[in-house]
Amino acid sequence: MRERLLSLLLRTKRPPLWLGIICGALCIAAEAVLSLFLERVTPGDFLGGIYLLGVLLISIQWGLGLGLATLAGSAVAFNYFNLPPEWSFSYGTRGLWTPIPIFLIVGFAISSIAALVRSLNIEAENRRHEVDLTAQLAHVLLRTKDLKAALPPASRLLARAMEAPNLEIRLEELSEEEHGEALPLVENGVRVGTLVLPAGVPEPVRRRLRERMVPSLEALLRAARDRENTETVLASSRDEIHRIAQEQAALRRVATLVARGISSAELFNAVAFEMGSLMKADHVAINRYDPGHVTVLGSWSWQDGTEKVLPLGSRWPLNEVSVSATVLKTGRLTRRGSYGQSGGKIATWVRKMGVTSTVGSPIIVDGSLWGVMLVFSSARKPRFEGAEERIMDFTELVATAISNAQARADLASSRARVVAAADETRRRIERDLHDGAQQRLVSLGLELRAVEDGLPPPMTELREQLSRAVQGLNGVVNDLQELSRGIHPAILSKGGLVPALKALARRSALPIELELESVPPLPEHVEVALYYTAAEALTNVAKHANASVVHVTLGMAGAAVRLSIRDDGCGGADYGKGSGLIGLRDRVETLGGRLRVASSAEEGTSLSVVIPIVMTPIETVSADHP
Repeated sequence: MRERLLSLLLRTKRPPLWLGIICGALCIAAEAVLSLFLERVTPGDFLGGIYLLGVLLISIQWGLGLGLATLAGSAVAFNYFNLPPEWSFSYGTRGLWTPIPIFLIVGFAISSIAALVRSLNIEAENRRHEVDLTAQLAHVLLRTKDLKAALPPASRLLARAMEAPNLEIRLEELSEEEHGEALPLVENGVRVGTLVLPAGVPEPVRRRLRERMVPSLEALLRAARDRENTETVLASSRDEIHRIAQEQAALRRVATLVARGISSAELFNAVAFEMGSLMKADHVAINRYDPGHVTVLGSWSWQDGTEKVLPLGSRWPLNEVSVSATVLKTGRLTRRGSYGQSGGKIATWVRKMGVTSTVGSPIIVDGSLWGVMLVFSSARKPRFEGAEERIMDFTELVATAISNAQARADLASSRARVVAAADETRRRIERDLHDGAQQRLVSLGLELRAVEDGLPPPMTELREQLSRAVQGLNGVVNDLQELSRGIHPAILSKGGLVPALKALARRSALPIELELESVPPLPEHVEVALYYTAAEALTNVAKHANASVVHVTLGMAGAAVRLSIRDDGCGGADYGKGSGLIGLRDRVETLGGRLRVASSAEEGTSLSVVIPIVMTPIETVSADHP
């Protein structure tokens, strides 16, 4: 209620003057009646404040002029009704004249303060309306994608708020043929628009527009233009991000295929499909450079029919005019349009397919030109304008995938050769020990035993010394046999994996529970890997686990053999605590298998090995090219 009353008293629009005069007269009359009623209990000199209420009210509503007029009327009523002699305009005694000047001075001050409050309120209200108007203009100008389309509604909004019909906001300057006043809108030294004022706009409105609204319009137009530019950049960025996302998705799919170890033909066909889909091409071919020709290793076409696809393994000459020949000569990305009347196998195929544009990107593997990716388009308007960089980037990543596949194949082959060489070395050392040093020690023991038997009975002390030497020699032979078994157990070569695991269990210092299923004959490198895994695991259990029993299980798991070793010890097995487990894992993974270790203090350690019986050969991509 109080806020509503204040808003009515301080409203910016001034009521009519005639209404103010009537209100002033009514206020003076009401105040005179009230003062006469209060005069019974209050001296007349103190009743002047009642008349000031009307002065305050009239000054707030109608300004200083009508407020002073009301003050004069109130002074007359105050003098006539309340100052002695009452009901008379004479002062009576000399000392009674002082209340009137004081009343006028106080009334003038109150009227001036009320008028000032009114002007400040009007200024604040105008500022609030300007802020609201600026917010509405910002809503119109900054939420549109087309600034020119937003200017007419913004102009109407501004004209209605400023009560200036036909006011217009433009981006361009006012032409010479047009009439009106043009206020330039400049932000940071750059002209961003023009505010056109029609003729007849009052000077206060013009001044208010120039001082208050022009700076806001300049900032809004500059922000709107910046927003348009930002929207353009963002749209371009979204397209670029979408393109990059498509490329990354395609490359992830290609990388997944490489990781799965699929054949070269499947890989290259998949790459051709991804490139064709990405570039919206008609045909794509991945060719490898060979002496005198290129060989098609991957091909794709969006049209149905095998005749539309370049046959895999087909050869295309390099002595004809072609993109492949140009790429081989320059080593750079090449574009070619129509082949015209050129002859040859390549030009004939291009004309038959209706190809209008061809782009060839070199495939560089390990710094050498390995091949070329060809992208064909049959559209009248070339589809690959500005796409050379995309094709080259994709081709470089494809080359990386080819190089990685080659590196993986080379690494796997190298690891396999290292393991095979190590196993062969162990077999040779075991054979040399068995056939060389061990046999010589046995022969030496027999000779000493013969010497012992040939001694005369009285030489008892010498006989005992020879006997101790023979016993020591037999111990050395036994130690040498154990050492040779550790290097490469002969029973593994003669009896197979199951007897070798049983012999390993018999020599163990811990109780071993064996669950050995019948397995088919295994490749030698698989048996060696499983045996050494079991031997290393049992040695670790005996040294570190504090276990009471060890469970060893051997069996088949589909097309793979599985070995499991589990103990009830204290756990703690970790790849990072030594090279033994790492070496076992490398050996198993070299054979295409996997080794898993689970170790905890509550359940002990469990080691599981799965190795495929038939190794899948790793396909390599030849990099031998001119």
